[in-house]
Amino acid sequence: MTDYSYRMHLIFFDDPQTRASLKPFTLTRPVADLRVGILTIAGKWPYYLSKDRSLVTSGFLTEKYLSEKFKLSLQADNLLIDGAICPNAPLAAAIQQLPADSVLKHDQKIIAIRMNHDQLQNMADRLHGSSFALLTDILQEQTARFASVTYQATCTQIRHNWDIFQQNGQQIEADFAQITSGRTSAGIQDPHTIVYRPENVFVEEGASLRAAVINAEGGPVYIGKNAAVQENAVVTGPFAILDNARVNIGSKIREATTIGPYCSVGGEVKNSVFYANSNKSHEGYIGNAVVGEWCNFGADTNCSNLKNNYKNVHIYDYGQKDYVSTGDIFCGLMMGDHSKCGINTMFNTGTVVGVSCNIFGADFPPKFIPSFTWGGIRQAQVYQLDKALEVAKNVLKRRKINLKAEDAAILSYIFENIAYEK
Repeated sequence: MTDYSYRMHLIFFDDPQTRASLKPFTLTRPVADLRVGILTIAGKWPYYLSKDRSLVTSGFLTEKYLSEKFKLSLQADNLLIDGAICPNAPLAAAIQQLPADSVLKHDQKIIAIRMNHDQLQNMADRLHGSSFALLTDILQEQTARFASVTYQATCTQIRHNWDIFQQNGQQIEADFAQITSGRTSAGIQDPHTIVYRPENVFVEEGASLRAAVINAEGGPVYIGKNAAVQENAVVTGPFAILDNARVNIGSKIREATTIGPYCSVGGEVKNSVFYANSNKSHEGYIGNAVVGEWCNFGADTNCSNLKNNYKNVHIYDYGQKDYVSTGDIFCGLMMGDHSKCGINTMFNTGTVVGVSCNIFGADFPPKFIPSFTWGGIRQAQVYQLDKALEVAKNVLKRRKINLKAEDAAILSYIFENIAYEK
């Protein structure tokens, strides 16, 4: 693989249709900021493009209301990459070899563009005065005279919410290989922790494991810095727990699960992704699910991931404004950032919960709960913005973090413009 000796600047752009289908997670972040495997999509690319990752910088071309937090920065030479594309070695090589004023396409869809500062600035200016939904048209017009290169090999794409958990196991394995290459694990010092296939386990400095069972026979296990796997927990690979996160006492964590930074997870979990700072600390089951940031599950919350008739699961798609088939019989909960549920909550198969919801009450809540919903089961009300922001500030304060103005602005925009978007 070619290794550039000069700085590379990546711009991750959101395909409007993909962005819509990946809500509620893309309500609060660009597509490339989604975590699949160990790393976010944006975080994966530097490993494939340079031996010195510090030479790879990046920016985002996304909705205007997100751009204060996820900034668009321009350089003399820019590589635009579809934020839904997970890298692999052949694709990275094709992008590295992309000449100036050229576009890389896969199945007739633009996945990468190389353009200079003025070309990108012109495109950004056009987009600023237009609806973001027109980005695809603007890209097509901007590159109409560019040389076109076809990439024919396969590549992993995250186009729907269920792609996140379906691809998570493979992406853990791919990320594990990149992150641990040429490095030595800190190892497991606890004599009471049982490890199967220790060569498939990588432990960062400061991690703590106590009387746990780690089974890496089915895939690698990655333990982040200062992460903890507590007593009597059972973990099956492929699995990743990131920095400062915790698997609680007696937990059963099954394959293809990622626990993001500062999360606390207990009970039984299968093939699920927790982003960051979210808690499912107690008993209860969740499977084939994606959980955003700053979420909290009441004790004994259970989430169905399989229908009794074993038919394909249909879930709500913001882009289609309707329920669509996942093509799979397994699909659980999709929960957006800052949402929470009370004790003993029961989520039906394929439930989609928006941003900043507070869900409680007996019986199953609806399978689609719009952002800023209070209740969600009987006589749901609007979760007023001032109350939601107050709770967000209190939650962050427990972690000694202040709610940033840019994050408050994003939540305010969602409330005022798209909270009840259907």
